[in-house]
Amino acid sequence: MDIALDGIDRRILRELQRDATIAIADLAQRVGLSQTPCWKRIKRLTDAGVITRRVALLDRVKLDLGLVVFVSVRTSRHDQEWLDAFAKAAAAMPEVVEFYRLSGDTDYLLKVLVKDIAAYDAFYKRLIAAVPLSDVSSAFAMEQIKSTTALPV
Repeated sequence: MDIALDGIDRRILRELQRDATIAIADLAQRVGLSQTPCWKRIKRLTDAGVITRRVALLDRVKLDLGLVVFVSVRTSRHDQEWLDAFAKAAAAMPEVVEFYRLSGDTDYLLKVLVKDIAAYDAFYKRLIAAVPLSDVSSAFAMEQIKSTTALPV
C-alpha cells in the first residue's frame, strides 16, 4: 500500500525512531495533535507498512559482542538454488545482523557481531561449511564512527 506522508507523519516517525516507548499523549503534544488523531496516524503508518515493528536497541559491547566483522563473499554460482541455500544458512546464524546482495566485485556482504577472534573463527568455519563459496574475506572494524537505526525522514 502506497502512502503519502505529510509533515506531521514525518514528525511522528522521527519521534518514534528516537523513542518508540513514548506515551501517546507526549507524542501527540510534540507533533501538535490531540491523542486520537495521533494514534490514528500511527495505526495508518503501521497498516501501510511504514512502521514495520518496534524493538529495543541493545548495547552490543555490554552483551560481550565487541567485535564487528564485515564479511565479503564471492561465489562462482549465481543460480536460485545456491542463493536460497546460502541465504537460508546465513540468515539462520545469529551472529549475522545484516546481509546484503551487492553489485560489483563482491557478491554478498554480511555484518557479523561476535565476542572475539576465536568466536569469529568458529562462525567462519560454520559459514564456509554451509555452501560452496569462491572467496571469503573479512574486515574487522577498528572504530565505530556512526551507528543509527534512524532513517532520514
